[in-house]
Amino acid sequence: MLDWITHWIETLGYWGIFGLMVLEHLFPPIPSEVIMPLSGFTSAQSESFSLSLAILAGSVGSIVGTSAWYVLGRAVSHSQIMRWVERYGHWLTLYPNDVERAMSFFKQGGGGWVVCIGRLLPGVRTYISIPAGLSHMPLVPYLCYSAVGTVIWTAALAIAGAVLGNQFDQIQEVLGPVGKVILIGLAVGLLVAWIVRRQQNSSNSSS
Repeated sequence: MLDWITHWIETLGYWGIFGLMVLEHLFPPIPSEVIMPLSGFTSAQSESFSLSLAILAGSVGSIVGTSAWYVLGRAVSHSQIMRWVERYGHWLTLYPNDVERAMSFFKQGGGGWVVCIGRLLPGVRTYISIPAGLSHMPLVPYLCYSAVGTVIWTAALAIAGAVLGNQFDQIQEVLGPVGKVILIGLAVGLLVAWIVRRQQNSSNSSS
């Protein structure tokens, strides 16, 4: 896989990064955790390869790829998606619990910022677009929130690849714990927001 991704980037340059990041969301075995760090590493080794343009190409490709799931969510119902995933999802390493996890994550937050944060979480970042589509979240806010999270994700990976050099493959080992920390932080934030809202409702009803 690494050799194949390297060949795409070396042969097609920024278009290769764009295409790989589109495919990442359609064929999850192609990981951005390898594509973008390798892009950053390549930019550090070549004066003709711009880190900023690599981040731009990766971000645009990622938004295009994940938007396909948003369109799918807008076009079909929850039951139709789940039936399709149960029947064909294994070809894309996509399973019903992946969709349910993304939908649960979206419903807990209930806003565009959940799309933004979801784009930072491995295992959620691709499929957070499905509940956004199912809820008929307006396209422009969806793209804006998605773009913010996507740029942060791709830039962080690319910069880490440039800094770590030929040890960029170690980034994948770090992302698991980082993703858990973000999820715990989100859960704490939601709990605090719920407590504050409940206190406000209690004070309003007593007054």
